Amino acid sequence: MSVLGTRALNRATLARQLLLDRARLPVLDAVAHLGGMQAQEPQEPFVGLWSRLHAFDPSGLSDLLTGRAVVRTHLMRRTVHLVTADDALAWRARHDTMLRGRVLGTYRRELDGVDLDALAAAGRTLLADGEPRSTGEVARALAGRWPEPGPRALGEMVIAALVPVVQTPPRGLWRTKGGVRNVPLSSWLGREIAPPSPKGCDPVGEALVRRYLAAYGPAASADLRAWCGLTGLPAAVASVRGELVSFRDERGRELLDLPDAPRPDPDTPAPVRFLPSFDNAVLGYHDRTRIIDDAHRGLPVTGARVVLVDGRSAATWNVRDGAVVVTPLRGFRPADREAVAEQGQALAAFLSDGDSRRVEVAPPP
Repeated sequence: MSVLGTRALNRATLARQLLLDRARLPVLDAVAHLGGMQAQEPQEPFVGLWSRLHAFDPSGLSDLLTGRAVVRTHLMRRTVHLVTADDALAWRARHDTMLRGRVLGTYRRELDGVDLDALAAAGRTLLADGEPRSTGEVARALAGRWPEPGPRALGEMVIAALVPVVQTPPRGLWRTKGGVRNVPLSSWLGREIAPPSPKGCDPVGEALVRRYLAAYGPAASADLRAWCGLTGLPAAVASVRGELVSFRDERGRELLDLPDAPRPDPDTPAPVRFLPSFDNAVLGYHDRTRIIDDAHRGLPVTGARVVLVDGRSAATWNVRDGAVVVTPLRGFRPADREAVAEQGQALAAFLSDGDSRRVEVAPPP
């Protein structure tokens, strides 16, 4: 079995994640290819798409949200993701058990003794009128029947797990602030959620395996599980294994992949890229060493925005007083520093609609 070194995996990841070359794809196709984008910070997907797409126009993503072609909803790992409407409807039922389990893992004591099926029915009835509601409003409306859990546990269980909902615009629109207000997914899209598959088969799980490998592979089963948070996927992996090819990484782990997916030469040049908070190019793996150095492995989970130099985490970035401020994690070669500054200027212009190209690169540690 061929061994893929860290650099080979890095280049494969960059290619699949549209970070090796900016893609000439419609925004909807890019979101679909990526299997959704982590989006609990509403403006971050715009930076993620700017780094991935040629001539990205942020109004295109806003139009897809208002046009209901993409939605913001709790899905993989119980985090808010921006996904296509088709994927939200197809995947949501497969995530039900995981979503319940993750909310219970946080609020098990508060929700002890609560009949979750009854709570789900009450939540669906409350939200059936299509009126957008905040999590707090949902909790207060149900608190008379379930006063013990408290509003936070009650609201999160309904909104993040029991009732499939979307966060309505203006939440998530470009350069627009808006609170989180929720409506049922099926009523927002005018289509019903695909029902759970019959016991003994898992077509959605099999589709998720293929989609994950197309956007993240080559990868181990543990990486797939880390991306979606689902259990029960070994059977889905086994079902599609005959379609896949296998490799080993330098630690000896088996990596699975689609046979015709891109695996560029490890020496392929990798341009500087600015990643948003919680980008799935980093979070979508159990073993993140293909992009993140061990010394910095905690950065992605804190929401740090990462700058990739030669495909690897080399700095963090933020915006201060209209300037993109880059904080190196290590020293830069002169050419790398110049490339970071150039991309930082372009990002500043994007974020300011052309009003600023200011970038500040701090001294290395």
